[in-house]
Amino acid sequence: MNYNLSLIVPELFYLFLVVALMIQSCGNREWKPDVEKWLPFGAGLGLFTTIAAYSAHGTLFYDVYKVDLMSQFFKIAIAFGFFVIVLNTSRQPTLADEKRADYYMLLGFSTLGLIMLASCVELITIYLALELASYSMYAIIPLRAKSKGAAESGVKYILFGAVATALALYGLSYVMASQHTTYIAELATKNWHFAENPMAVVGLCLFLGGMFFKLALFPFHFWCPDVYQGASNETAAFVATMPKMGAIVVLVRLATFLEPGLEITTLLAILGACSMTFGNLSALVQKDLKRLLGFSSVAHAGYIMVGLVSGTPEGLGAAAFYAMAYLLMNLLVFWVISRVAVDGRNLEYSDLNGLYKKAPVLAFSLAAGAFALVGLPPTMGFMGKFFLITSAWDHGYNWLVIILVLNSAIAIYYYLSLFRHAFTEEKVPGNHPDPDNGWFASAGAGMLAAAVLVVGILPAPLFNFAIDAGKVLYGIAVATGGGGH
Repeated sequence: MNYNLSLIVPELFYLFLVVALMIQSCGNREWKPDVEKWLPFGAGLGLFTTIAAYSAHGTLFYDVYKVDLMSQFFKIAIAFGFFVIVLNTSRQPTLADEKRADYYMLLGFSTLGLIMLASCVELITIYLALELASYSMYAIIPLRAKSKGAAESGVKYILFGAVATALALYGLSYVMASQHTTYIAELATKNWHFAENPMAVVGLCLFLGGMFFKLALFPFHFWCPDVYQGASNETAAFVATMPKMGAIVVLVRLATFLEPGLEITTLLAILGACSMTFGNLSALVQKDLKRLLGFSSVAHAGYIMVGLVSGTPEGLGAAAFYAMAYLLMNLLVFWVISRVAVDGRNLEYSDLNGLYKKAPVLAFSLAAGAFALVGLPPTMGFMGKFFLITSAWDHGYNWLVIILVLNSAIAIYYYLSLFRHAFTEEKVPGNHPDPDNGWFASAGAGMLAAAVLVVGILPAPLFNFAIDAGKVLYGIAVATGGGGH
């Protein structure tokens, strides 16, 4: 067994970070608020460590843990997301001081699980890493002071999560019984035609159900809008972005042995079409912004499927690129929501009225995020959808591309409503405090907006990284004779 620990420097760093957070959480009450004095530096150092390790490659622990370009791509995304969320939660008004160290410890545990999930290439290991990430998220949802909805959201998330876990485990037993292996590289060589091996196909579909729950893909999405609405704005930002990265990297690895004509491939395409359509149509009638973003994430889960169904390096690279775009776009929008709702309340469209007068940087950043979520140029969202469309069209999924384009047109209405209220509607006097227009709030929003625009204008470096990561997985599939490529 390989014990080259230099391959897992990011994991070891986050493990030490979690241990430090655990010690502070168990310490005296007066220590607990002090976590915000050093954690942003720790999260930034973790991001730097993860980026520095991007070229590492190898396997560990009897080949159940693989460090490659795809794992490093998603580890960077997860580390960046954790860094931004730590900065955003530094002024969480609905979190009691004595619970802050506990809250950050749970965030750290979840992030560690997701970082590990990016390198897992064996189904049982995937399940264990996923549960490490999930249990912490179950606990942070109710940590919203003076909110009955938070407890309800927490219970819903736990119950739906338990069902998804049971589905995944049940499916895993079917896969093991029929294919006699749980290694993804070996599963790529197996027969996945339903007529010839129905138990394996049913088992894989059930296992995928656990991933679809985290991704909020239709019909595993029912928890999503309610949990976003009940959680604090800052916690919702974490739940809306980070688990998606873990689910997508697992789906990308499993997609290496998909091929046109397989029943599983057709099922993914149909679920993708249903998810984007249901998500966008449901978002049209929402007034609460977090519920809107919840249904928006259902639609974006459908977009991700467009890249996966091709089962090619280009398609997997496009899916990985769009995952990074999704992360940046949602972090940006949730950052603005958190800074507008300085008292921690849930926002509706009308709360954005006149934002450009009170906080112009936040207003323009919100506009950039909304345009990116629609997929308008010159944003990262546009380039992500362009790569998805190109990959699917080249491999015969013309009908799926048409549905994606039509859904993007539907999404214009509710995303641009954010822009309309922020720039063209006058603010109605009320008893809510003004948005946070300080330098920190503006700088954070401005840098995230700049990232969304710059990568949209110059997508080549990141997209080439994603394509190279896809080629590594494609090479594994070819070497093992799988995928029908």
